[in-house]
Amino acid sequence: MKNEIICGDALEELKKLPDESVDCVMTSPPYWALRDYGVKGQLGLEPTFQEYITKLCDIFDQVKRVLKKTGTCWVNMGDTYSGSWGDSGHRPERTGIEGHQRDKNTGWFERKGHPKQNPPCRKTSVQNKCLLQIPSRFGLEMTNRGWILRNEIIWFKPNCMPSSVKDRFTVDFEKIFFFVKSKKYYFETQYEPTIEEYSPERAKRPETSRMKAIHSSGKPAGNFTYNKIQPQGRNKRAVWRITTKPYKEAHFATYPEELCETPIKAGCPKDGVILDPFFGAGTTGVVAKKLGRSFVGIELNPAYIKIAKKRLSQQLLNL
Repeated sequence: MKNEIICGDALEELKKLPDESVDCVMTSPPYWALRDYGVKGQLGLEPTFQEYITKLCDIFDQVKRVLKKTGTCWVNMGDTYSGSWGDSGHRPERTGIEGHQRDKNTGWFERKGHPKQNPPCRKTSVQNKCLLQIPSRFGLEMTNRGWILRNEIIWFKPNCMPSSVKDRFTVDFEKIFFFVKSKKYYFETQYEPTIEEYSPERAKRPETSRMKAIHSSGKPAGNFTYNKIQPQGRNKRAVWRITTKPYKEAHFATYPEELCETPIKAGCPKDGVILDPFFGAGTTGVVAKKLGRSFVGIELNPAYIKIAKKRLSQQLLNL
């Protein structure tokens, strides 16, 4: 099971994979009520977010089965506000991939050869303008189903899309959940440069008793941490500053390659197998190949598989 793209429904195709056959999962599921990918049976257009979370976690039940006991699972997910789409009758954004054409009057992408249909209205019991907290609800349901949540990572987007809203702050981040299925799992510590390093100027400052204790023992004293220069840097923190880099052929926001690199380096051994059950334009596969890992991708939309294969063929030429 190496370097394979499977066309089909994530839940049904996962059921066909062997138990404990992958080392790592890196994925970004379709967000709820955000985009219409133009494929029957797609995830994300359920009438309620409760139904969406149930279906999504049913998929991750199968992910848990195919993941090795030492495996890791990384899930990128964004949130949305009540009333900004379905409650007011608005449609989710339609993607402009091959197989769609833009309606001149509405500006929406419509599937060629298919009659226009009004999407089902999305209703919630949450008041309009309220953040739905879908990532948090997903994280809670995953832990209710036996997953161990090790980190909630913040993906900070310094180049996020500007917002025209006047009564709240612009949202410039998404979450990445780091799950495991057992207490002992593969993990390679990742490092980042220290923010504050020891310098001659700092050495001239008067030392507190706790700083002296640190100097003598080489270890932190109490709640005080002294940042010495470490050749490898410090243990990587849980806020990752990564700019968005959309892939022009996909006509929608793919997550950047840099976002996959740390999870794969940290959570997948060399020569391991990485699974992405929502393969999309193939970013996970591209990064897996760059880092010397194999991948298995599942994607419902044949048009995205075509894009992914093109990206992967270009990547193989560059290796």
